[in-house]
Amino acid sequence: EVTETVIEIVLNAAELDIFEAELVTDSGERVSGAVNLDVETERATITLAEPVQAGIHTLNITFAGILNDKLRGFYRSTFQDDRGNQHVIATTEFEATDARRAFPCWDEPEFKAVFTITLIVDEGMTAVSNARIIEESSLDNGKRQVEFADTMKMSTYIVAFIVGPLSATMPIDVDGVPMRVVCVPGREHLTPFALEAGAAALRFFTTYFGIPYPGDKIDMIAIPDFAAGAMENLGCITFRETALLVDTSRASRLQMERVAEVIGHEMAHMWFGDLVTMKWWNGLWLNEAFATFMESLFVDDFRPQWERWVGVSFAKSSAIGVDSLNTTRAIEFEVRSPTDAEEMFDVLTYYKGGAVLRMLEQHIGPQVFRKGVSDYLNKHAYGNAETTDLWDALDAVSDQPVRSLMDTWIFQAGHPVVQVETTDDQTVKFTQQRSRYLNETTDNTMWSIPIVLRARVDGRLHNDRILLSKKSDSVAIPGKFEWVVANAGSTGFYPVSYSPDLLRRITENITELDALERHALINDSWNACLAGQMDLTEVTLIVELMRADTDPNVWRSLVIPIRALDHLATDEDRGVVHDLARWVSAPNFERLGWEATSGESEQDATLRSLVIGTLGALGGDESIRKSSIERLHQYLIDPSSLDPELVSVVQMVGAASNDRELYELIRRRINDSSLAPQDTVIALQALASFTEPELVDRTLSMLLTEEVRSQDAPYALVAMIARHENGSRVWGWLEDNWDSALTRFPDNSIDRVVGGITGRFDPELLARADTFLERHPVPHAAKSILQTRERMKVNVNFYNCNVGAVHRLLSQ
Repeated sequence: EVTETVIEIVLNAAELDIFEAELVTDSGERVSGAVNLDVETERATITLAEPVQAGIHTLNITFAGILNDKLRGFYRSTFQDDRGNQHVIATTEFEATDARRAFPCWDEPEFKAVFTITLIVDEGMTAVSNARIIEESSLDNGKRQVEFADTMKMSTYIVAFIVGPLSATMPIDVDGVPMRVVCVPGREHLTPFALEAGAAALRFFTTYFGIPYPGDKIDMIAIPDFAAGAMENLGCITFRETALLVDTSRASRLQMERVAEVIGHEMAHMWFGDLVTMKWWNGLWLNEAFATFMESLFVDDFRPQWERWVGVSFAKSSAIGVDSLNTTRAIEFEVRSPTDAEEMFDVLTYYKGGAVLRMLEQHIGPQVFRKGVSDYLNKHAYGNAETTDLWDALDAVSDQPVRSLMDTWIFQAGHPVVQVETTDDQTVKFTQQRSRYLNETTDNTMWSIPIVLRARVDGRLHNDRILLSKKSDSVAIPGKFEWVVANAGSTGFYPVSYSPDLLRRITENITELDALERHALINDSWNACLAGQMDLTEVTLIVELMRADTDPNVWRSLVIPIRALDHLATDEDRGVVHDLARWVSAPNFERLGWEATSGESEQDATLRSLVIGTLGALGGDESIRKSSIERLHQYLIDPSSLDPELVSVVQMVGAASNDRELYELIRRRINDSSLAPQDTVIALQALASFTEPELVDRTLSMLLTEEVRSQDAPYALVAMIARHENGSRVWGWLEDNWDSALTRFPDNSIDRVVGGITGRFDPELLARADTFLERHPVPHAAKSILQTRERMKVNVNFYNCNVGAVHRLLSQ
């Protein structure tokens, strides 16, 4: 659509050869165009042979490109069949700004269009796109033409087309919407759970939003090589194989939960993102944060026994960790370039964003929140919106100042810590200040904080709420209280710092706290310790107090301080750390043992795996290691011999033996096409757990070869860098192979690799890493690497403050 006389047309194109362009006017006149491609700005300028008047015209462009190996744009993925033959899939991944690598387009979210896609493919190839197939015809030259229906009006980044020797399940009908799973041949038996979860998610969100699904079908496609977890292309959702395909008879609960959560996340996007899209990439946080929040709502409805909200608390704590840095960012910030947009894809967008939406939902009420979201989607359907449009919709239905409340969380970097103390036995005082690991500057930032209070007063439970929008405020309790919990239910995105007296009262009544609150207690204490605001001895006492906790997410948090002690301890003291790890693990291992019992909860099954892993790896328990190796050998002969919850842990613990025969057995599994995708990833992580230098070097040498998929190699490297046994050796390898790693690994993974160093507390190594990162900038990951460098400084400070006390602490 041309609105005024033009001589030039400018659109986006990258890594394309544009041969010719021609504009056909609304009157049928043909005007040729000369094309100039600017590589730096990723723009193609078409200079027309003569001016063109306003009107609706057609632009024809002839171009070509490559199927790249960078897992972005239009790229190639490969797989081997059971005979060892390699096959190629052509597939797409366009978010944020990579549609321009597949075809010239106006590659910005506000430029929406109806897409009509036709693919000409080899006979025998499966072709999939956003809409249903309306016609297929043979071209009598070994090719066939596949025409797809028009899409709804949508943005370029959710366009998709996939071609390859793929297999599709028979479609199931989900209230009139056909749904299939598409995968490589031979993996069809891994699709039933995805179809079950997909159907449940589609029904859940159709009901929740009160709006019919906007597409005409849903294909969920498992791609062997995929940089992210999944991508919300309308009607053509692409997934990493481990996020879609699962063998329910051999999968752990966490593996199935991962599949369900990713499906829920992407299905929520069909409405929130696809139907209504952000105007510009600064609003990307809301897309991803909302889908992150909604995935948990769905999973909690789909499998309530998984206690999803407790699991979410672990992800929230990782976001609080990043957000406690001076180098954190506001959730929403100005986006000027594709690099800025790429940097939106981090824990702050997903987990902090999702957590503050959960906090808002609980503050105004779930039904009110749901009504506001539905109104927002109806008003902006098939169009674009900004963050403030959602706040306005929620303002209207809640009769509360949602926008002013949320602005303090969205446009301000960091988060508050709420300090809680008593002025007498009937008054609780709350004070807020910015939470930081390193207090390098004075900060008077204020937030509007929804505080949910629960207390035991005169033998009865008392609940109260306060919106803390100033420095401090007090709440009167109607009676003498025994204990008080701020952030009850742990739905607020803020740590709580209790006065010594209140902390003592809470720990003496620890059974009064639910799992979310217990998780918050240990996580808040550990973060305060990292910031130098709580003594390591106090944290260790809380760990000892809660060692028999039966919730796996709480228990996983308890192990974090012990792991830090393992890094801080000298070789002389490390045996005491192992003793501590075994002592902390003992109550739950005595209760659970190795074997599952009839009728036990799924939480117990998950906890068993965590406890055995702690005993064998961190505790160095020789009997656990020996039993793990025996069970692993039996499992390799007969997979049914081992509880699926233990498959990963026996390999990780077995790796501690550094047995070379075992290394070879595990290595063969990383490319075994007969295994479920999760099993090959587990095998790679197990290889990363071997610590004998020669075996470490062998694993490292694999990471830059075709033996390990480029999408998986970074995760193995992260785990290897974080280990105190040989992390320095692995970091040295990364320095020596830096350019190769940047070339081979997906662009979105190098910051994760570097982030592995934040698990270390060695000042010499961290100083070396900091110098290297300063001299080797990565523009597309600049913010996250700055955060990593600051976290290294936090760790050095923690080491310097605590290393002298560790011996005294362990001797106690």
